[in-house]
Amino acid sequence: MERRTFIQGLAAMGAMGALPLSLSQAFAATVANPVSVEDLPKLKGALTLYLGRGEGGLYEDVLKAIEKRNPDLKLAIRRGPTAALANTIVAEAKAGIRRADLFWAVDSGAIGLVSDAGLAQPMPSDLAAQLQPQFRYKDWAPVTGRVRTLPFNTARLTKEQIPTSIMDIADSDLSIGWAPAYSSFQSFVTAMRLLEGDDKTVKWLKKTKQRAKTYAGELGVVMAVERGEVDIGFANHYYTLRLKSGKPNAKLDLAFTEQDAGCLVNASGILALNPDPLATNFMRYLLSTQVQSYLAQEAYEIPLVNGVAQPEGLPSLAAISPPKIDLTQLADLRPTIDLMRNSGVL
Repeated sequence: MERRTFIQGLAAMGAMGALPLSLSQAFAATVANPVSVEDLPKLKGALTLYLGRGEGGLYEDVLKAIEKRNPDLKLAIRRGPTAALANTIVAEAKAGIRRADLFWAVDSGAIGLVSDAGLAQPMPSDLAAQLQPQFRYKDWAPVTGRVRTLPFNTARLTKEQIPTSIMDIADSDLSIGWAPAYSSFQSFVTAMRLLEGDDKTVKWLKKTKQRAKTYAGELGVVMAVERGEVDIGFANHYYTLRLKSGKPNAKLDLAFTEQDAGCLVNASGILALNPDPLATNFMRYLLSTQVQSYLAQEAYEIPLVNGVAQPEGLPSLAAISPPKIDLTQLADLRPTIDLMRNSGVL
């Protein structure tokens, strides 16, 4: 689905003037009946969205499409690093100021920071019901998911040679690519701390560092794996799928660990800071069939609503064994960063 086609298509939805369904019908999302933008109320009024940077402009395309379909919506956008915006929202609240009506973050840790401060509005039950059961939260909506993976060079390894335990990777003889300064990696280490404890995490970091090569970001990790600089890497799934979409013969595939931080499913998400129904109705557009399908096809992110197909080249979530963890627990990165610095990783 090309970006221009998506923007034009979403903007044109409902242009024929068909009467909207009642809210109870429109928002009754089931596997057989995911919600379409055709069934959503028009957005009228002013909203300010704090938007965490990410995904190569694809989120911006979604926002443009929503604006084109809703000409009476006056959307002001403040852009910045997700963590910085989360801290700004909390600081503004302490000063008695509310500038943001919505916060769209590229990872759940930042969402958790705002949620833990008691600033998020409750999620309407019908909106939460659109999400797969394991991604339902009381005051925020996951938009799309990303799973931690082990990209590996298929000319050097078979999948069977890769441990299925992330802890065992540190004791293997594999050469590794990683990006410790990258936020997704730090969320992964936070999950490891919660699941394994600080002592085991420190030992894992120190052992892994001995055979790891550091890169600036996880796209760089995946590219290094494909070039054969290292055997495997640690990265979110979509970097591998994006590289392979442009280079189908890439010597690259994905392996997964089982029930540990190595296959953590994290999520981007949105929450409302304003009780005005306009803010909640804006959130509904992000969970629509059209937006979820677009992000799955173009960004290779995992749709989290019922009834939308996964990106090609990725196993279904039912076939992966991620750990059971409340994603908002990933909010406090300070102990993780301290631990990584003390381990000589940062």
